[in-house]
Amino acid sequence: MQIQWMRKVRLNPPQVLALGFIVIIFIGSFLLSMPMSSAEGVRSPFIDSFFMATSAVCVTGLSVLNVGSHYSLFGEIVILLLIQVGGLGFMTMATLIALVFRRRISYKERLILKEAMNHESTQGVVGLIRKVLLYALVIEGVGALLLSIRWMFEMPMGKALYFGIFHSISIFNNAGFDLFGGEPKPENGFFHYVDDPFVNLVSIVLIILGGVGFIVIADLISYRTNKKLTLHSKVVLTVSGGLLAVGALVIFIFEYTNPATFQPLSFMGKVLGAFLQSATSRSAGLLTVDVGLLRQATQFFLVILMFIGAAPGSSGGGIKVTTFAILMGALIAMIRGKEDIVMFRYRIAGDRIYKAITFTLFSFIIIVTATMLLSATESFPFLGILFEVTSAYATTGMSMGLTGQLTLFGKILITTLMFVGRFGPITMAYILVPKPEKVKIRYPEGKITIG
Repeated sequence: MQIQWMRKVRLNPPQVLALGFIVIIFIGSFLLSMPMSSAEGVRSPFIDSFFMATSAVCVTGLSVLNVGSHYSLFGEIVILLLIQVGGLGFMTMATLIALVFRRRISYKERLILKEAMNHESTQGVVGLIRKVLLYALVIEGVGALLLSIRWMFEMPMGKALYFGIFHSISIFNNAGFDLFGGEPKPENGFFHYVDDPFVNLVSIVLIILGGVGFIVIADLISYRTNKKLTLHSKVVLTVSGGLLAVGALVIFIFEYTNPATFQPLSFMGKVLGAFLQSATSRSAGLLTVDVGLLRQATQFFLVILMFIGAAPGSSGGGIKVTTFAILMGALIAMIRGKEDIVMFRYRIAGDRIYKAITFTLFSFIIIVTATMLLSATESFPFLGILFEVTSAYATTGMSMGLTGQLTLFGKILITTLMFVGRFGPITMAYILVPKPEKVKIRYPEGKITIG
């Protein structure tokens, strides 16, 4: 699996991952720009193809071209493969090939896999990869079967199966791409399924399973034998469940009387719409209502949910629910006058707290800077620009309509945000900056007045 020139250059694991994703993005861009990828048989602009390939590999879902109407079957399959590789990680796919051909996984490759899976150590990482591939195949397969059965009532069997497979992979990997843009219906996307219990429940389950991460899924499956969950899984499940419930409640209240979104729906339709928008806002980007028609309070609340994002080790972005949990834990500890952050009777290590604060501040600076830049180049309301920037950085894929109107600079900036958001700012800094040397001098402690 290792390439000789990589050994000579001595790339560290994050650099190998970034380089691998860049190569895949450019291959995807080339394929999507070819005439055979277009439904009309014409060559697509490379910048648009580059945007779409980045969005697919970074499992974001933002689109400058309509997947369902612009692309041919070949182009749709290219996007689907990019989503799958981007969601599972190219190193996971490379490991699958190595395992099939009984190739030995070297220590450096294990380090790269550890980085890709956000795992604590190299121990057991290959076993985790096997589980990841198995779980992904089973979950996507079941999701595809359920959605195909539902759509067989609306379309031919072959098309229903294809739609089921495409959308199951897209939703589970938190990409949010859909094929309904090419359908002869007044609605776009999943809007006409806003009050469909079956489609909503299947989609919500796929989003949640894709958002909690494979480490948590593996932990849940082994719970029957171990009878215990790790601290990571407890925090992820608790915070994710709380955010899902609170998010659904806030959206339900804000949009209940909105005539452009929830008011025409039945009570069950309002509940389903609230829960799906709450779940999808933190990772997936799959929508059953028009975000641009939501009240501004709801739109800003969705920005907060997108900023928090999904769990580490998943295909979702944002600062991650564990980071949010540590920040809330620090707030509660400070209010109570405690020195330690305690979760489920475990004290959180100091380096984790520093990392959470750094990650959050770094992400905030990136979003603020990008929002300022786009505010100067794009003719769009401020909240819409903030929404688009946060969606791109958090790899959520929700849009208020700005994506299709972006200038060349805007497309390049949003593409960069998607890439940085997929890896995280700290990882990107580690990619670009050499490993820092250990400090040999420790200065005396000083105190600054706070507040």
